[in-house]
Amino acid sequence: MRKKVSESIRALIENCVRQRQRSMFVIVGDKSRDQIVNLNYILSKSRVKSRPSVLWCYRDKLEISSHKKKRAKQIKKLMQRGLMDPEKADPFSLFLETSDITYCLYRDSERVLGNTFGMCILQDFEALTPNLLARTIETVEGGGLIILLLRSLSSLTSLYTMVMDVHERFRTESHTQAAARFNERFLLSISYCEACIVMDDELNILPISSHMKSVQTVTNNEDSEGLSERERELKDLKDQFREDFPVGPLIGKCCTKDQSNAVINFLSSILDKTLRSTVALLAARGRGKSAALGLAIAGAIAAGYSNIFVTAPSPENLKTLFDFVCKGINALEYKEHLHYDVIKSADPEFKKATIQINVYKQHRQTIQYLKPHDHGKLSQVELLVIDEAAAIPLPIVKAMLGPYLVFLSSTVNGYEGTGRSLSLKLLQQLESQSQPSTQSNGSNSSRQFKKIELNESIRYASGDPIEKWLNDLLCLDLANSIPNITRLPHPKECDLYYVNRDTLFSYHKESEIFLQRMMALYVASHYKNSPNDLQLMADAPAHRLFVLLGPVDESKNQFPDILCVIQVCLEGQISRKSAMKSLSEGRAPSGDQIPWKFCEQFQDNVFPSLSGARIVRIAVHPSALRLGYGSAAVDLLTRYYEGQMTLFADDEEETEEPEVKITEAAEKASLLEEKIKHRANLPPLLVHLRERRPEKLHYLGVSFGLTQELFRFWRKHNFYPFYVGQIPSAVTGEHTCMVLRPLNSDDIEVSESNKCGFLDPFYQDFRQRFRRLLGTSFRHLNFKLAMSVLASKIDYSHHGPSEYDNNSTSKLLGDMLSPHDMKRLEAYSNNLVDYHLILDLVPILAHQYFSEKLPVSLHGAQAAVLFCMGLQDKDIGTVKEELGIEREQVLSNFIKTMKKLYSYLHNIAGKEIEATLPRLKEIEMPPLSKSMDEDLAEAAKEVEEKRRAANEAPVDPKFLQKYAIDDDDNEIEKALKSAKVSASGVISVKSNKTKADKKEKHREMGRSKRKGTDGGRSELKKKRS
Repeated sequence: MRKKVSESIRALIENCVRQRQRSMFVIVGDKSRDQIVNLNYILSKSRVKSRPSVLWCYRDKLEISSHKKKRAKQIKKLMQRGLMDPEKADPFSLFLETSDITYCLYRDSERVLGNTFGMCILQDFEALTPNLLARTIETVEGGGLIILLLRSLSSLTSLYTMVMDVHERFRTESHTQAAARFNERFLLSISYCEACIVMDDELNILPISSHMKSVQTVTNNEDSEGLSERERELKDLKDQFREDFPVGPLIGKCCTKDQSNAVINFLSSILDKTLRSTVALLAARGRGKSAALGLAIAGAIAAGYSNIFVTAPSPENLKTLFDFVCKGINALEYKEHLHYDVIKSADPEFKKATIQINVYKQHRQTIQYLKPHDHGKLSQVELLVIDEAAAIPLPIVKAMLGPYLVFLSSTVNGYEGTGRSLSLKLLQQLESQSQPSTQSNGSNSSRQFKKIELNESIRYASGDPIEKWLNDLLCLDLANSIPNITRLPHPKECDLYYVNRDTLFSYHKESEIFLQRMMALYVASHYKNSPNDLQLMADAPAHRLFVLLGPVDESKNQFPDILCVIQVCLEGQISRKSAMKSLSEGRAPSGDQIPWKFCEQFQDNVFPSLSGARIVRIAVHPSALRLGYGSAAVDLLTRYYEGQMTLFADDEEETEEPEVKITEAAEKASLLEEKIKHRANLPPLLVHLRERRPEKLHYLGVSFGLTQELFRFWRKHNFYPFYVGQIPSAVTGEHTCMVLRPLNSDDIEVSESNKCGFLDPFYQDFRQRFRRLLGTSFRHLNFKLAMSVLASKIDYSHHGPSEYDNNSTSKLLGDMLSPHDMKRLEAYSNNLVDYHLILDLVPILAHQYFSEKLPVSLHGAQAAVLFCMGLQDKDIGTVKEELGIEREQVLSNFIKTMKKLYSYLHNIAGKEIEATLPRLKEIEMPPLSKSMDEDLAEAAKEVEEKRRAANEAPVDPKFLQKYAIDDDDNEIEKALKSAKVSASGVISVKSNKTKADKKEKHREMGRSKRKGTDGGRSELKKKRS
């Protein structure tokens, strides 16, 4: 059965095509996909150019497959089951086969960024998030359609209670009920959108879109040549530069006046050729940033630049840029394959994306893609182009800047979530560095910085109603709309108020104004913002919002200025069983960030059962920074959760308002008769803390990127660190730091001496671990920041010596320092050796000193030198650069430090050290009792007595025995008979002794002769003396 389509639908599509604006249709019903064919047909008839390309996004499964054969089987089965009309099957099948459809899972939606489609279909509403909504809708060109498919609903208000996929991440063990406040605000915002129609699956317009039932056909305001005012301005600009080379041909490719001015600014820096400029191009989505960069690169090729590098998160993001490089050099009369070649990537992950263009016309010139993490390979660069710089980690972008021409482009009001990091930190730094150069006297050494902004959209016409609706819904375009402050009251005059989220997201006019102001502070003060943050604020059951306001003048019917916004997330109250399970499995569930991290770091299963609150964000108005408003808000919040501000008695019970069941109210009207209205009987938007009972908490916590300024702020409010991440953040390059402040509570027993309550043993353990990691994971951490985190005492001027100090020092010397180490330390203290001789002792002394075991007072510079060299293992050159002093000053402070430490150690245990050193045995030489003459006289007298005794004594027969003849009497008799006896009476007898016996006899005789001679000599000497 044929049915006539409402004229409003046709008129809306045709008007949007004529005005290059987008339109949106929300179709409710199980057969909603059948109407896609009809809307696509109307759009195709209204357009002059070819059929629109289609982007179809879904969660995990398509009802009709994108594969041709599988789709035919599915359609056949649906017809057999009566779920599809045969008459409608053919048109839908024909639509799928003839249209250029790109299918995309929601989780892969990043890959469609930078592409343009004529039609976008979004199914599986429960899987949508604000990020996905923004990414997909912004790919649709002017005149295109956005179609949102909803399943059959008895009432549109069912969306208020619909469980979204993202709610699973919002739930924690103690907070399980998520409220779909974002859906409520989304539905109410649609009822005010000027280019959106909500209808059922038979194209009947529902009452929520009653304002769209009479859409009038509009005509364009054009001049005699058929040009609008903006088109006329662009044409005049192109005519002005038509004869200029290379500017004229390049801006001929531009689509808006803003884009033309950006290309002219880029070419001005290129033709300057000083290579001292950094140009940043900032704009929202669809403004032609990549195209402007591509045309600028073509101008650099014409100007003779040889080495041009282009970087982006992925080569797929550079499709538009390289396309416009080719268009630009073609406009400059370069021919592909003759003057230049385009090289595609062979990596299947990059899907044949362009990675290099080689130009040969004048000389060898190269445009080459470089991965952001390969920035160390940059060499001989003349021009570096960074596209989508907001999606690249900030430390890498900083590292890529150098002494060459740099072009940056970034989406600052987009939905990647990192755009503000670039604008808040890097661009402010570049701008401040360029300011002195303008004030100096002709200095050419500093770099010039230029910022360009594009406001006019290319993808669709200015004033697009869908863009306005999306920006209002997701609070996207707030960076330049921060409200001014009428007066700045003293922080003590300000009060902290609790914000009721039901009222805040009710889409009332006053609530919307207040919400936009709150989000403006978020965007202005925080480097990382995402549309998903809005859904987190609205739906997460554990989150609470507070605002700091000045004195309220009730006579004026207006909101006071918001000075500070605090977002708090309640955490903890986790059962012991869950904590034990998490520890045993080695994983932490989502949510409850601080309890699970604490449980992991200290393997403690008691802490998760405590209840606490984590300050998720604290945003101060840009005009009120560093005036004490942030401190005042934190102090008031702490007092509130400690129960110092409320008037409730302990035994009172807080009465809760009964929840309104929306489904019961919706059953009274059908879908075609239902009128969506704002909720009535809402509670007050702002509640003073005195009028609200606080949740019972044991601690307050914060997780933030570790910087000197932020750490000083939280430390000032008595927050103590318990965790510092060892791996820096990929976005900012900062280490994650978590700090806690224990609140006054009777549930935990704490000794009064502990300055940080029950956290004290954990805090001391953290300090010890952090000190050990300073030489490895935190070696490159700024020494001032690291010393602040460690918070060791260096001034002991009021510290009296104690027995404990002496004992611990003596134990240190016994365990870690040998006597030889002390001797080397002494030698260096006396300037006898070089500092290299004691470098092995510096870490030992530093660890003991910063663990407060050596109570020696050091000046700041001396402690810093000891910290850098001893704990962070840095050499003298690095310490000199970090401290900003000369090498001689570093060494001077170092030797003074060593002298103080040695002096203390020597005074405590000097004698014990001396006693342990090895020594030679001493020879004792007592004085003699007699003089030498008396001694000699006694010796001579003894010798004389011995000689006299020897002479007077009878001859010993044994002595004479050696002269006996060793032979028989027979031999003597033979000798007497055979020979004549001489006159002397001596006869000779042959001896039987051997030669050895004779020699021995001769020796004895010789000895006796010498003895006699020596004795005679000594007697002679005595006589002479």
